[in-house]
Amino acid sequence: METETSTQSYSEQWYWDERYTNESEPFDWYQNYTSLAPLINLYVPRRTHPVLIIGCGNSAFSEGMVDDGYEDVVSIDISSVVIDAMNKKYSDRPQLKYLKMDVRDMKVFGDASFDAVIDKGTLDSILCGSNSRKHSTQMLEEVWRVLKDKGVYILITYGAPDYRLRLFKDSRSWTTKLHVIDKSLTDHQPLETSKWELTKPIPLDAEGSSVESAVGKSPDVHYIYVCIKDESLKSEADAA
Repeated sequence: METETSTQSYSEQWYWDERYTNESEPFDWYQNYTSLAPLINLYVPRRTHPVLIIGCGNSAFSEGMVDDGYEDVVSIDISSVVIDAMNKKYSDRPQLKYLKMDVRDMKVFGDASFDAVIDKGTLDSILCGSNSRKHSTQMLEEVWRVLKDKGVYILITYGAPDYRLRLFKDSRSWTTKLHVIDKSLTDHQPLETSKWELTKPIPLDAEGSSVESAVGKSPDVHYIYVCIKDESLKSEADAA
């Protein structure tokens, strides 16, 4: 069981270097690729275009995307230990690229480099650390920058809309859709058994207050925010 002290370290490189030195077995935060594939296929239909996975760790998620036909999957993590391990593991798969990088500073990538950025727990990890609001804003600004116009930032998180929507609003003007998925969903539990229809958005108002009426209070779900970059919204905000 994670202690408060260890969760506060989630935003620190030393923590992940130490963890991946001691834990080499693949681990997927929140959900694996199989359970999320219908949603990824819906919002990232062009499989020849580049996709960025942030905070990849030693997850098999990127491998799952390539197995599903995606041809250019770039994965980054703050831990040099895990990136070295993943480069060694997938040295024979050119569709998979692993780079050591801080998501708050992705200057290696040019503007508008990716069709999609996928985040399973990285924003959550940053929010566990010190100066979390500042660092999360830096991260979201960088995600916006490297996305193409109409590109999607897909965030899988435990964070409810009343807080996560404020973060999005404070960073950039996104068009945001919300989906939910059962926390308990696994490879051994078909999607048909889920209480929620994964590919159907949940009604979402500006403050997120509409969500409770749709899914109930404190539902046992992971929230999936699909944030669409729209340069026209930025132009309208700058003109206002």
